[in-house]
Amino acid sequence: MPDQPKILHVEDDPEIREIALVALEIIAGLPVVQCASGFEAIEVAPAVMPDIFLLDVMMPGMNGVETYQALRANPLFAATSVMFMTARAQPKEVTKLLDMGALDVVTKPFDPMTLGQHIIDVWTRKLSVTP
Repeated sequence: MPDQPKILHVEDDPEIREIALVALEIIAGLPVVQCASGFEAIEVAPAVMPDIFLLDVMMPGMNGVETYQALRANPLFAATSVMFMTARAQPKEVTKLLDMGALDVVTKPFDPMTLGQHIIDVWTRKLSVTP
């Protein structure tokens, strides 16, 4: 698939990072770079130039929203798509993240067999509505 999005996945939990890597890279065949913190993501993002930031919401030090805001402050990433992952998927919380400009919010625990295809579907929908 030629239009596969390159993903920068930011997750502090090493077990969830591993499951997500299998789900995205091995099962779905997506190019993925992973970071263990928002600080690390800000450092590596310019070298990666991802199409999508996949950010955990609850992380120590710099949470997903703060990471998103810091990345968006860089002109290189002003228009880069973002998706959040969270175990706190109450409607109010999801609406807040979507209102910030997120393409989607993935609820944890996620299904490793469908995560990659879900991201591809969301990405494809975005491309079909973007001029």
